[in-house]
Amino acid sequence: MVQEAEKYKSEDEERKKKVFSKNSLENYAYNMRNTIRDEKIADKLDPADKKKIEDAVEEAIQWLDHNQPAEADDFDDKMEELESLCNPIFARMYV
Repeated sequence: MVQEAEKYKSEDEERKKKVFSKNSLENYAYNMRNTIRDEKIADKLDPADKKKIEDAVEEAIQWLDHNQPAEADDFDDKMEELESLCNPIFARMYV
Protein backbone atom coordinates (compact mmCIF):
# COMPACT_ATOMS: atom_id res chain seq x y z
CA MET A 1 0.00 0.00 0.00
CA VAL A 2 2.87 2.37 0.86
CA GLN A 3 4.64 1.49 -2.39
CA GLU A 4 1.50 2.25 -4.33
CA ALA A 5 1.18 5.61 -2.58
CA GLU A 6 4.81 6.40 -3.44
CA LYS A 7 4.19 5.47 -7.06
CA TYR A 8 1.18 7.77 -7.28
CA LYS A 9 3.05 10.52 -5.48
CA SER A 10 5.74 10.41 -8.14
CA GLU A 11 3.15 10.45 -10.93
CA ASP A 12 1.37 13.35 -9.26
CA GLU A 13 4.62 15.32 -9.02
CA GLU A 14 5.29 14.77 -12.73
CA ARG A 15 1.77 15.81 -13.64
CA LYS A 16 2.05 18.89 -11.43
CA LYS A 17 5.35 19.87 -13.07
CA LYS A 18 3.86 19.39 -16.53
CA VAL A 19 0.82 21.55 -15.76
CA PHE A 20 3.01 24.26 -14.25
CA SER A 21 5.32 24.29 -17.29
CA LYS A 22 2.42 24.35 -19.73
CA ASN A 23 0.67 27.15 -17.86
CA SER A 24 3.88 29.17 -17.64
CA LEU A 25 4.43 28.97 -21.38
CA GLU A 26 0.81 29.78 -22.13
CA ASN A 27 0.80 32.78 -19.77
CA TYR A 28 4.08 34.10 -21.14
CA ALA A 29 2.93 33.80 -24.75
CA TYR A 30 -0.36 35.60 -24.10
CA ASN A 31 1.37 38.27 -22.02
CA MET A 32 3.82 38.92 -24.84
CA ARG A 33 0.98 39.15 -27.33
CA ASN A 34 -0.88 41.63 -25.13
CA THR A 35 2.30 43.61 -24.49
CA ILE A 36 3.10 44.16 -28.15
CA ARG A 37 -0.52 45.16 -28.78
CA ASP A 38 -0.34 47.83 -26.09
CA GLU A 39 -0.09 51.17 -27.90
CA LYS A 40 2.49 52.59 -25.48
CA ILE A 41 4.85 49.71 -26.14
CA ALA A 42 3.99 49.06 -29.77
CA ASP A 43 5.02 52.62 -30.66
CA LYS A 44 8.47 52.04 -29.14
CA LEU A 45 9.09 48.72 -30.90
CA ASP A 46 10.82 48.46 -34.24
CA PRO A 47 8.24 47.05 -36.70
CA ALA A 48 10.57 44.18 -37.62
CA ASP A 49 11.05 43.26 -33.95
CA LYS A 50 7.31 43.47 -33.35
CA LYS A 51 6.73 41.11 -36.29
CA LYS A 52 9.33 38.66 -34.93
CA ILE A 53 7.60 38.59 -31.55
CA GLU A 54 4.13 38.27 -33.10
CA ASP A 55 5.25 35.36 -35.26
CA ALA A 56 7.03 33.60 -32.38
CA VAL A 57 4.06 34.06 -30.04
CA GLU A 58 1.58 32.75 -32.62
CA GLU A 59 3.83 29.79 -33.33
CA ALA A 60 4.11 29.03 -29.60
CA ILE A 61 0.33 29.23 -29.15
CA GLN A 62 -0.22 26.91 -32.11
CA TRP A 63 2.42 24.55 -30.75
CA LEU A 64 0.61 24.50 -27.41
CA ASP A 65 -2.69 23.72 -29.12
CA HIS A 66 -1.19 20.78 -31.00
CA ASN A 67 1.07 19.41 -28.25
CA GLN A 68 -1.14 19.05 -25.20
CA PRO A 69 0.33 15.66 -24.28
CA ALA A 70 3.92 17.01 -24.37
CA GLU A 71 6.17 16.59 -21.36
CA ALA A 72 7.24 19.33 -18.96
CA ASP A 73 10.70 19.49 -20.54
CA ASP A 74 9.12 20.17 -23.94
CA PHE A 75 7.10 23.07 -22.53
CA ASP A 76 10.21 24.38 -20.75
CA ASP A 77 12.25 24.21 -23.97
CA LYS A 78 9.56 26.10 -25.88
CA MET A 79 9.45 28.71 -23.11
CA GLU A 80 13.22 29.21 -23.28
CA GLU A 81 13.01 29.54 -27.04
CA LEU A 82 10.33 32.24 -26.81
CA GLU A 83 12.12 34.08 -23.99
CA SER A 84 15.42 34.05 -25.87
CA LEU A 85 13.72 35.85 -28.74
CA CYS A 86 11.60 38.33 -26.73
CA ASN A 87 13.93 39.30 -23.89
CA PRO A 88 16.72 40.86 -26.00
CA ILE A 89 14.19 42.89 -27.98
CA PHE A 90 12.62 44.34 -24.86
CA ALA A 91 16.04 44.88 -23.28
CA ARG A 92 17.08 47.02 -26.28
CA MET A 93 13.86 48.97 -26.00
CA TYR A 94 14.67 50.10 -22.47
CA VAL A 95 18.33 50.98 -23.08
